[in-house]
Amino acid sequence: MLATPFYRSTLNCLIIPTGFGNPKYSKLLPALRASGSRIKKFVENGGNLLVFGAAIENPLAYDWLPFSLKYQHEYFPRKIICSPISIASNIIEDYDADKIECDGIFPSHECDIAGVADDCAVILEKQVGKGRVVVTSIHEFPSRAFIKNFCHSGTQTLF
Repeated sequence: MLATPFYRSTLNCLIIPTGFGNPKYSKLLPALRASGSRIKKFVENGGNLLVFGAAIENPLAYDWLPFSLKYQHEYFPRKIICSPISIASNIIEDYDADKIECDGIFPSHECDIAGVADDCAVILEKQVGKGRVVVTSIHEFPSRAFIKNFCHSGTQTLF
């Protein structure tokens, strides 16, 4: 629906699921690429965007975002330490932070680091216009507190 030119909705949060870049799991990547300019406008106007791991080694999997980042696919359980000043600081609070499953790391990016595992970025945050983008490779559903805050903090924006 995101890629259809006639789709219009008022949203405050958009969540892109784990595996969006892996054709074994999803056909979402072409739609995201086709919607890249609309996604950028949505976030610039105050919408929040949460993006999970691509779940495949594809250097272009995130090329639809309004900034660049590099994703390295590797599945591992690790201890994650979140930045206390990030909007994503409570994204894993429903889980044991010492054993969080992740599907990769972000070795290079144009973002603030919101969470690390073994000194590797696994949660990123970026202010884009009036909105915010959180990109993460955690393989767990985000905490209730995070979802409540993240979805309510965005501005109702036309997508």
